[in-house]
Amino acid sequence: MEDVRQASLALAGLKILVVDDDEDSRFYISTVLEADGATVMTVASAAAALAILAELQPDICICDIAMPGEDGYSLIRKIRALKPDKVGGVPAIALTAYADSEDRIRALEAGFQMHVAKPVDPEQLVVTIANLISSSHGNYRKSP
Repeated sequence: MEDVRQASLALAGLKILVVDDDEDSRFYISTVLEADGATVMTVASAAAALAILAELQPDICICDIAMPGEDGYSLIRKIRALKPDKVGGVPAIALTAYADSEDRIRALEAGFQMHVAKPVDPEQLVVTIANLISSSHGNYRKSP
């Protein structure tokens, strides 16, 4: 329980971009993260995420894998192709119903640092974000 409390404190003030084509998922995730003090922007597609990414300059990106049109794998590859000191190095979590080890490996190889299975456990998500931010500290610096 202490880990969850500490993780919740770590979310305060973070800007988080959530990319998911499912409106209920976007609402649920944003509600969980905003309750812990994060500022959350949600979008329904990879194209919408790319359109606001540079302006938003998120601290972390949480992205569904299975989306119509352009999937999360394609989105993270495009993000990683951007300048690393800008938004190309943003820490990212793959959020997916595809939860076996092959799917996890595929997500990591595509450019995500973490893989979280749906349905999302709110405490697990908060701890995962806090761990990713902690391990990424210093590796991703946004430049103005």
